[in-house]
Amino acid sequence: MHHDCTPAMIHRDITSSNILLNSKLEALLSDFGTARFLDPDSSNQTQLVGTYGYIAPEFAYIFKVTEKCDVYSFEVVALGVMIGKHPGDLISSLSKPSTQMLRDVLDSRLPLPFFRKDEQDVVIVVTLAIACLRSSPKYRPSMQQVAQELLVSKPLVFLSLNDVSIQQLKNRDYI
Repeated sequence: MHHDCTPAMIHRDITSSNILLNSKLEALLSDFGTARFLDPDSSNQTQLVGTYGYIAPEFAYIFKVTEKCDVYSFEVVALGVMIGKHPGDLISSLSKPSTQMLRDVLDSRLPLPFFRKDEQDVVIVVTLAIACLRSSPKYRPSMQQVAQELLVSKPLVFLSLNDVSIQQLKNRDYI
């Protein structure tokens, strides 16, 4: 939408209820009723639309829509999948130093990954999510960068999930 579509399109309401799975369990984005084409010759200011809890903070304040608003919303969804609920409290805590361990925020209804590769994948997804939730949109990666990082899945050097803190992931310059 942002990079392979001309003109670029912004969804403006990426939420867990707007992501559908097909029979192959591939995710598809739905409900383009609030979508908008980006105009490079415009300020792209617009009315506030979207779902509370998924809207990027800057959009709520200045009503200027960019692809980084969708990046923020997408990663709220991704982090929610990892922790098993809307990550509002966790997002709020990201602005403060934390000693909270990654294993303690993951969905407790699921067992921790057993294989090293699965642990690595969890760390990659949460690290990307934290990078995409940065308060300043200019420091967030693009969705193209996020997709590339997920596809490459380069090996990380880290201890087990029991030893990784949220603070370590915040400080990681992954993208």
